Amino acid sequence: MRHPILVSLCVCGALALSACGQSQEDVERAVQDVISSDETNLNAIMMSAADPEEAVSYFRNAVAADPSRIDRHRGLAQSLIRAKHPIEGEKVWAKVVSMEGATDDDRVDYADALIRAGKWKEAEQVLDAIPPTLETFKRYRLEAMIADSNKEWKKADSFYETAVGLTTQPSNVLNNWGYSKLTRGDYAAAERLFLESIGYDRNSFTAKNNLVLARGAQRNYQMPVIEMTQVERAQLLYTMALSAIKQGDVTIGKGLLEDAIETHPQHFDEAALSLRALERNVSR
Repeated sequence: MRHPILVSLCVCGALALSACGQSQEDVERAVQDVISSDETNLNAIMMSAADPEEAVSYFRNAVAADPSRIDRHRGLAQSLIRAKHPIEGEKVWAKVVSMEGATDDDRVDYADALIRAGKWKEAEQVLDAIPPTLETFKRYRLEAMIADSNKEWKKADSFYETAVGLTTQPSNVLNNWGYSKLTRGDYAAAERLFLESIGYDRNSFTAKNNLVLARGAQRNYQMPVIEMTQVERAQLLYTMALSAIKQGDVTIGKGLLEDAIETHPQHFDEAALSLRALERNVSR
């Protein structure tokens, strides 16, 4: 239905301009403005609302129709990342940053794609080449992740802190920062960051599970006072049980497994299997 509407708009615009005595050049320019506006709107819809694979197909066709357009390559690269094709997405981003009109934001997106494709060193080189005047949330989030991978803890903390201050939705970056603290053995700091992350997104099960891991690592086996569903509670009890068993607190772990099985509204197969295995080992 889009094409008849677009044609109708173009014809109406052309007739209106002709009636005003405008030149054919002005008419053609007006028609192109309408087409360009329509394409821009469609591109935005494909990037945000469309199924990722449909968006990939749309932008593949758009690039094939006019490979000189950087915006079409950019749309394809973004769609490939959304569709979880990081290796191909990284290659398209490499094409984007080589084209006339490429921006520093494009280079940040290229670095992001490289990280997703497992190319951390290449991503670091791309970010290092971007002027420090580009101070965006995404840039600092990636800088923090790379500093983490290099075990440059002070730099990582500084970048995480800066990234948190540059967004109104810091839940994910707070969770990443907390996980960084967890891997370093700073469990109390990790617990605080996971709680803060959940404060911004109470539906983030990843942050809730990480919070339980941080508490368990401190031998604190009390469930945190946070909002959770019955299924989430059972799963978190299971995580806590495994943490206790790993640290040698077998009796506590057994009790937590039993609580997890009792709490879950359906059969909790993983917890039941773990409990049976634990009981067999204890009885030997």
